[in-house]
Amino acid sequence: MTHAAILLMGPTGAGKTDAALALADRLPVEIVSVDSAMVYRGLDIGTAKPSAAQRARTVHHLIDVRDPADSYSAGEFVRDARLAMRAIRARGKLPLLVGGTMLYFRALQSGLAELPGADPGVRARLDARGAAEGWPALHVELATVDPESARRIRPGDAQRIQRALEVHALTGRPLSTLQREDLRGGAGGEHLKLVIAPAARADLNADLERRFDAMLAAGLLAEVAGLRARGDLNPALPALRAVGYRQLWAHLAGECDLETARLAAIRATRQLAKRQYTWLRAEPGSTWYQARGPRLLEELLAQVDAWNLRHRKASETLC
Repeated sequence: MTHAAILLMGPTGAGKTDAALALADRLPVEIVSVDSAMVYRGLDIGTAKPSAAQRARTVHHLIDVRDPADSYSAGEFVRDARLAMRAIRARGKLPLLVGGTMLYFRALQSGLAELPGADPGVRARLDARGAAEGWPALHVELATVDPESARRIRPGDAQRIQRALEVHALTGRPLSTLQREDLRGGAGGEHLKLVIAPAARADLNADLERRFDAMLAAGLLAEVAGLRARGDLNPALPALRAVGYRQLWAHLAGECDLETARLAAIRATRQLAKRQYTWLRAEPGSTWYQARGPRLLEELLAQVDAWNLRHRKASETLC
């Protein structure tokens, strides 16, 4: 099991952190966060980042590794996750990778497409066009040059429309085509892939609204105000594009009232969950469990035990 790991996946709000901590109490694991927002320092409440007390229960990796003024790519995640996994195995433990950033999971397993870096000039031109023509108009253009990407990107999703058009402008090829061309540089190994999700999407939608309201009650608006007060951040940065943060930033900038920002954040969170479900359903070899089910921990532990047994028998056969 030199290269194997436990991958605990699920949509936002499904209870992955609680399940991971429960597993860590029973298994010799260290947790590797697979979350594109938890990497940023200062984004705590809105990312549902594990608390200091929770992180004291077991070692966590790839949390608070970037300042929000900086970017963090899928390629950097793969590099950092591999290093963390190697160190965890060297300590005689198993890596438990936990999160909902499905691009990171896919990149770690299959490698990364050869995509060009950001081009400030191209982005500036696309931003200017988006402001003048509206992003839905650019989405129509995207449907012409990359219909596959256009089908999975919403007409109002400026960030993803911009990236897809940028890649096409720089390479002359559709982003969707490039994303299918991996580098075969994944982590390797027969991973145990566990998915926890509510039995019904409607249950998750209701939970996500309650969850965001709880974040507001816990001080999320003040957290975003503190980030704005730094003076060196702006809403175009990847960190501030995180769901919840960009909507509250717009409210604090005077672009909408708090209730409008709240509803927009809840809607964006539900859209994120929908995209995660799409990725998860396409994840081969995964086993699904009902989130917060009465026997969830026992079911997960049984699956881990069976996986360990298979690997032990395979090792004995090789010997």
